[in-house]
Amino acid sequence: MSMPFYVSPEQMMEDRADYARKGIARGRALIALSYKKGILIVAENPSNTLYKISEIYDRIAFAGVGKYNEFDQLRIAGVRHADLKGYSFSREDVDARNLANQYAQMLGQIFTHEMKPMEVEILVAEISHQVDDIQPQMFHILYDGTVKDGTDYAVLGGETEVILERFSPGYKPNMTLSKALALSVKALSGDERELFSDDLEVAELSLKNGRRSFRRITGDELTDLLP
Repeated sequence: MSMPFYVSPEQMMEDRADYARKGIARGRALIALSYKKGILIVAENPSNTLYKISEIYDRIAFAGVGKYNEFDQLRIAGVRHADLKGYSFSREDVDARNLANQYAQMLGQIFTHEMKPMEVEILVAEISHQVDDIQPQMFHILYDGTVKDGTDYAVLGGETEVILERFSPGYKPNMTLSKALALSVKALSGDERELFSDDLEVAELSLKNGRRSFRRITGDELTDLLP
């Protein structure tokens, strides 16, 4: 009787992490940052129909990089969870922290127990409903369920370290929309290429948009904002 093939748990987890990272690195990156009026999310995405950035609830946005069908499944699950909680309790009870915890549990369970991990990184961003205090929150959830929280900015996807090196020195709190967009596009493109409006997907969370704070920035408006 032959002995079964043995792989140590450490090696198995490392192999799954490498597999997920390689899948994510093949995709294009995304930057989310707080600016004067709320949160701006900028993604390199030449598709006009397959969105990386979406609305989850009134003041909450979702963004994902990696395998589209996988992070879109997570988006749909988040929308259903938020709708159910808002209907059962109140709209103010739906928050990004709870959603991030739900996503972390889902991704951690899949990473640990399934044969193939999800090749995704996702972001859940929220602004407060208080006009005088926007209080941006960003939760960056990795393929293995690890959660990173922040209030200033987050970078998801391939070449994260390189993009951060280009982005971090120029970031300042309370930037205008045009300056925040210009800095993000410059960090995503680098010096060797140029990104145009057709290459980008841009959205914002801002209280000036009303109760549903999420708004896409497209067309002539996006072209005029680009440097």
